[in-house]
Amino acid sequence: MRQRTAIVIGGGIGGLTAALALDRRGWSVTVLERTAGPAPASASGLRAQTARPARSGAGIGLAPNAQRALDTLGLGDAVRAMTAWQGAGELRLPGGRRLARTDNAAAVRRFGGPVMVAHRAELLALLAGRLPDGALRAGAAAELVDPGEPGPGGRPARVRIAASADRVTGTDGATATAGATATEEGADAPAGAVEELTADLVVGADGIHSAVRRAVFPGHPEPRYAGFTAWRFVVPAPDRPCTAHETWGPGGLWGTVPLPDGRIYAYATAAVPPGGRAADDERAELLRRFGSWHRPVPDLIAAADPATVLRNDVRTAAAPPPAFHRGRVALLGDAVHPMTPNLGQGGCQAIEDAVVLAQLAAPDADLAAALAEFTRQRLPRTMDVVRRAERIGRLTTWRSRPACALRAVLMAATARLTPDLALRALDGIADWRPEGPTYAAGTRGTRAAAHPKEHE
Repeated sequence: MRQRTAIVIGGGIGGLTAALALDRRGWSVTVLERTAGPAPASASGLRAQTARPARSGAGIGLAPNAQRALDTLGLGDAVRAMTAWQGAGELRLPGGRRLARTDNAAAVRRFGGPVMVAHRAELLALLAGRLPDGALRAGAAAELVDPGEPGPGGRPARVRIAASADRVTGTDGATATAGATATEEGADAPAGAVEELTADLVVGADGIHSAVRRAVFPGHPEPRYAGFTAWRFVVPAPDRPCTAHETWGPGGLWGTVPLPDGRIYAYATAAVPPGGRAADDERAELLRRFGSWHRPVPDLIAAADPATVLRNDVRTAAAPPPAFHRGRVALLGDAVHPMTPNLGQGGCQAIEDAVVLAQLAAPDADLAAALAEFTRQRLPRTMDVVRRAERIGRLTTWRSRPACALRAVLMAATARLTPDLALRALDGIADWRPEGPTYAAGTRGTRAAAHPKEHE
């Protein structure tokens, strides 16, 4: 049987996970990433607009649902080794008063595993490093030309790219052309030449401003502004250890999360008009907005390099899409269900998408049926997460003093009556389990061996 081919457009977390999962299912996979290296930074509806070196300077939450999905690829141990959630997590007010507290023991009881945080760049490097040699092509801006038709005799999907200076390597079952001349396997394509690739499956994982989504659903509304913008940065380990916390104030919040190597990942949001930029720099803007909040907030801002502070308008899905697929194209992650970061599920849901897609798209599966089932499983779940995250995001934009005081009273009272308040928001989300064994299934407390590739 001919090996099926897949093209993944986008080398972020969802795209790389999909490529790895499909490779392990027996597909010949090519990842086309438009930037010079893997990983456009798109997290929970955020699209960075700064220079490439700074765009990796952020963390990503990995709840138990994402960890279990990665278990099915044999990556669970490696990911857990590079993640951390040290001790307790707290919900606080700007003056320092604690409203609620939770810890990983509660998360394990509730969801079967801890909620952890990794450095985004390290996770991307891990995923990219597990792909076959030559599978990832950086500097390749891809355009979907034809979504194709699945089923017997259906035409393949076609993707056009501008060839970079990278070496162009052909793959079984794929056609590469430069202009009107086929590019031979192993030949060098001149920079600026146009290639066309055909494939049995195209995965659109090109982020919140997805060109693939626009190509397959041209009338679908673009993601809309969620009402607040976000800042993110990572700073060196402080002199004094920090407890993970999220602090809610008028019109915004601040979050502090320790990373495994001692560094601190910090994030903040504020209800401001879209498209804004600080007249001086974003660190100065953070000092103006959060510099009077409880410690270590001002200390962390002072320790940040202004060039590494990311600022992004937060956007969310304006409406459910008609489907997560069309023809031979599947959409995943921010390309199809962008969400606010308030549940920490943007990357987690992209990982879920990727694993479910690969599980359904077995080498001998009816692709049309597999893609229809992908939509059936993923669309309602992810859009529910979108709506739940947006509801929490709206709460963070409350500005008036009476409204914020009422919010604090309600949160404190709920925390006293219902422990693990911060975890309740993830009920029905973080407890998701993929098909197939995970490390926690009968092997809790042990290290599971990586699963071999199915086609080896």
